[in-house]
Amino acid sequence: MYNSVNLIILKLFALILAMIAHEFAHAYVAYKMGDDTAKLSGRLTLNPIKHIDPIGTIILPLVSLISGGIIFGYAKPVPVNFARLRNTRKGILMVSAAGVVTNLFLAMIAGILLQSASVWPTSGFMGAASSDLLAFLGFSVIINVVLAVFNLIPVPPLDGSRILALYLPRDLQRSYIRLERYGMLIIIVLLMTGILGKILGFFVWPLIKIFLGKYLPLIVKLFFL
Repeated sequence: MYNSVNLIILKLFALILAMIAHEFAHAYVAYKMGDDTAKLSGRLTLNPIKHIDPIGTIILPLVSLISGGIIFGYAKPVPVNFARLRNTRKGILMVSAAGVVTNLFLAMIAGILLQSASVWPTSGFMGAASSDLLAFLGFSVIINVVLAVFNLIPVPPLDGSRILALYLPRDLQRSYIRLERYGMLIIIVLLMTGILGKILGFFVWPLIKIFLGKYLPLIVKLFFL
C-alpha cells in the first residue's frame, strides 16, 4: 500500500507546507505589529512560490531523503524590520514566536485528525487514499514538531536566539547577536557532534508521542523507510 516514491513525495509536501506556514506566520505577525516590509516584498502570502528557496526547499530535502539521511530544509527567511514594530520588545517576541507557535498548532491539528483515522476506508481506491492521508498527517506531526523545536534553539539567527536576546544585558546582547555570522557553522558542529540530535530528541519525542498516539510505531516506521 505504501511505496518509497509516495513516501518521499508526502514527506516533501509536509515539509514545504510546514516551512511556508512558518514564514507566513512571521510575515503576518510583523505586519500586524506595524512592519509591512514582508508585505511590500510579496511575502505576506501562502503562495509557496514566494517562499521557496530552490536549494533549501527543494534540492536539499530531496537529496537528504533519497540518501536516507535526516530530512532537512529551509524556506527563504521573511524580511522583518524590527525597528518599525510597534512596541519593539513585544513585537520582536511575538514575531519570533509566531513561526514556532504555528508549527506546534499544525502538529496538534494533524494529530487530532490522525486520531480519527479509525473511521476511514481500508480497501479500494478510498482505502489507498486514506492510507496516504494517514501517512501525510503523521509526517506533518513529526516535521512540524521538529521545525518548531529546532527554531527554538538559541543559536543566531534562529527564532530562539531572538527571544533569548531580549532578556540579556545590553552589552552581552550585542556580542550574542554578532554570532549570527557563525550561526550555520555552529549548527553544523552541533549536528556533527550529535549534540543537536540529543537536543531535538529530548524535546521532540515527548510531543510526537502525544500527537501521534497509537499511530506512533507505524508513522515512525514509515518516516524512516
